[in-house]
Amino acid sequence: MEQQPLQIDLILEILGRFPSGASVEEILLGLNPPPPRRTLQYRLASLVKSGRIVAEGRTRGRRFRLPSHLTPASPKHLKNIFPLSTIAESIQLAVTRPIQERNYVGYSRDFLDRYRPNETQYLSDSLKKRLFELGKTDGDRPAGTYARQIYSRLLIDLSWNSSRLEGNTYSLLETERLLELGEAAEGKDRRETQMLLNHKAAIEFLLESAGNTGINRYTILNIHALLADDLLQDLYCGSLRQIAVGIAGSVYRPLAVPQLISECFQQIIDTAHAIKDPFEQAFFLMVQLPYLQPFEDVNKRVSRLAANLPLMRENLCPLSFVDVPEQTYINGLLGVYELNQIELLAEVFAWAYERSCIRYGSARQTLGDPDPFRIRYRSLRKETVAIVVREKMDKKSATAFIRKQTRSIAPESDQLKFIEVVETELMNLHEGNISRYGLKPSEMKQWQQRWR
Repeated sequence: MEQQPLQIDLILEILGRFPSGASVEEILLGLNPPPPRRTLQYRLASLVKSGRIVAEGRTRGRRFRLPSHLTPASPKHLKNIFPLSTIAESIQLAVTRPIQERNYVGYSRDFLDRYRPNETQYLSDSLKKRLFELGKTDGDRPAGTYARQIYSRLLIDLSWNSSRLEGNTYSLLETERLLELGEAAEGKDRRETQMLLNHKAAIEFLLESAGNTGINRYTILNIHALLADDLLQDLYCGSLRQIAVGIAGSVYRPLAVPQLISECFQQIIDTAHAIKDPFEQAFFLMVQLPYLQPFEDVNKRVSRLAANLPLMRENLCPLSFVDVPEQTYINGLLGVYELNQIELLAEVFAWAYERSCIRYGSARQTLGDPDPFRIRYRSLRKETVAIVVREKMDKKSATAFIRKQTRSIAPESDQLKFIEVVETELMNLHEGNISRYGLKPSEMKQWQQRWR
């Protein structure tokens, strides 16, 4: 009986995440340990009767929500920059509970065995059709042609964003200087620098492989070897792991038996190779490779780059993970690890692909509403860009100035995003858009000589 008030408080917290109401199944997903369904229904009925919650609909369609005047703001750590479905919200809620309230789970071979290429679908037909329309490019050209056309931009974006999702602190401009000029940023850990250089090597390998190889053992192992170079001992680069590993911040325990790891890895490769749709193939790799954790480290990085192989092969817009929020991405993976549910990660994947299409111009129209962050800082970011140009700053001095400027005009929670936006605008500045910043062609020309 002592646990009942705690369960009720948790039920109310869960309903606070679902302004439109939650089903019994969605509430059960967030409770740990979950009570019997009938017990939960009894508690919900009591809460409805007391007026603490509201019930809407009947039988299977019945949903429960807080009264409108009691709906709380979302917890800070669960805020999202794009809307999530109710099932994705419930997954996020479940995996962000305190770790001591989540049950330990191991690798489920059945999660992989259940997948049947071209029968099972992680992504709906309608979503795959929409992503194809966004990502398709003009003409019937050799595999990898489009990715090579945007190589310079893709190299920096994918290297930086994939590294950012691992906690790398290089800025976008510092990444550009490193990859184009070989100049490491001052004060950075050597591993951060090496991580970015490894991404460059792996992306170049992807472009070389797009036209003459598919998803196979050789390709995935070599992507890992390139990404792990000088970050792991040579013995472990491109080799499947022989030891047990853990996942920080998770109750998931990956497979530990080397023979089974090898079997499952080959099954993932064979299954992915048999999938016909490039988006389903890409997302399957993003789900199953990190879930197996076939390598001692660098597993997520391998999955992000491997996901681009089917897209490059079909000359679709590549996936550079631009703007992807780190915590939402991690929560999506935790949903796979701990619950074997892919819906949250699928929504991150779809949103990330739309953002990439916008970045590289393959989307034929602007998607969604204007970015509220860019609108909020419209004047300040334009002013910052203009100062960099008028003062004829090179990339190194611009990086230092932008950081200093950002600390004085933006709260800490917005600073990293503001720096990224301003640096992106500087990298995309050309004679056709300088009027937005009040700049003259002569100012642009003088700055470009220093910038390059």
